[in-house]
Amino acid sequence: MRIRLGTFLPLSHSIQARVTLAVAAVSVLVAAVIAVGLCLLIRHRVESEIFMETRRVATEWIGLMERGQVPPPTPTARVPLVQLVDSRGRVTAAGPMAGDRPLSTVRPTEEDRFRDVTECPESERCVMLTAARVPSFQARELWRGEPHFVYAGTDQPPALRGQRLELLIGTGGVLLASLWTWTTWRATGRILCPINAIRQRMSEINANDLSLRVPQPSGRDEIAQLARAANQTLGRLESAVTRQREFAAVVSHELKSPLTGLRTGLEEALLYPEIDARQAIARTLPAADRMQQIIDELLAFARLRNTPCSSEPVDLGALVRAEAAARTTGVPVHARAEPDVRVLGNRVQLASIVTNLLVNAQRHATGQVDVSAERAGAQALVVVLDDGDGVDEKDRERIFEPFTRLEAGRRLDPDGSGLGLALCRAIAVAHDGSLCVEDSPHGARFVLRLPLLTG
Repeated sequence: MRIRLGTFLPLSHSIQARVTLAVAAVSVLVAAVIAVGLCLLIRHRVESEIFMETRRVATEWIGLMERGQVPPPTPTARVPLVQLVDSRGRVTAAGPMAGDRPLSTVRPTEEDRFRDVTECPESERCVMLTAARVPSFQARELWRGEPHFVYAGTDQPPALRGQRLELLIGTGGVLLASLWTWTTWRATGRILCPINAIRQRMSEINANDLSLRVPQPSGRDEIAQLARAANQTLGRLESAVTRQREFAAVVSHELKSPLTGLRTGLEEALLYPEIDARQAIARTLPAADRMQQIIDELLAFARLRNTPCSSEPVDLGALVRAEAAARTTGVPVHARAEPDVRVLGNRVQLASIVTNLLVNAQRHATGQVDVSAERAGAQALVVVLDDGDGVDEKDRERIFEPFTRLEAGRRLDPDGSGLGLALCRAIAVAHDGSLCVEDSPHGARFVLRLPLLTG
């Protein structure tokens, strides 16, 4: 039988590819948004600084113009192109680098005296300039009211020419997205590598060998926790399968003896006609009864594991007194019960625990058995104490395993099945309680703990 747990884990390469594609798409989108925003921001910042300087130069020259006198232009290193142009487009004054042709044909109005423009004549360099209209009162004093215009500008920076800025930033965005995608691919691969190792190991595990464990990375991250949880699950699965195999082996061994006796008796009746059939059947009935007892207890054991029991409020004190009173043969049983020791459970199953414990105690006791029901904090305690030889500490857990019988038990009850105490503990666990053997001055002390019923 193959364990198919590994097939539920996706292939790491598939996850890695999907994650990387998703990150690549997001990174391209983010890089594009960043590139566009950065391009607009740089262009706006550079243009703002240039136009601020060209306006300053144009404004200062206009401010120096007085009646009958136009001072020569004062270009600067950052604004080398300065011109004064009349209304007919003639250059009346210009800096040494401005030339004799107007830098622009833009004519600002009286209401909007300043215009920032970028002129790109054919086959010539682009020029960023401010076109400023000389105020009308100065135009009347200097040129009898004829409009004049001042142009102050500079060559467009190389970064802003054509699509150089967009190309540069776009290239950087592509490199950034590529680096981000490659980093994601590598990081995802490192993250998924232990998952792939877990998947491969899980695919190797089968029912014939459950001792394998998945590789467990160091640390406390989610993958390490997944590996630890998988190993814990495999450990529980291995223990469960081992117990199942041992249980099946013990059951087959226990059923083998009565089945062999039954078969032997029936074969003798067939082989020897002189044997009375009724006597042969009578001799084989004990073997059939023993098989029936084992099968009934096994069915009860299986029902406890697979079917939830019905629950009702049970007074353990009254139940203990009733079961003790029913033990009229054998060693005397003395009962002591506190009032109102109530639990939630199945009355028949809880009574079977008390009965089995009392029968076991009477079998091993020499003179007296004591049983009590009392409260202990939030728990109800049922204690069965005998004055026999007791149970060795090394055997206190082993006696609760199915079909386990100590030498004293085999001697005192040869026909026992070895399922009584195992069934008692299973009932206790099904009621969220416990059953164990504790220390006592003499004899065996069995203690049943169940949660008290509150409210």
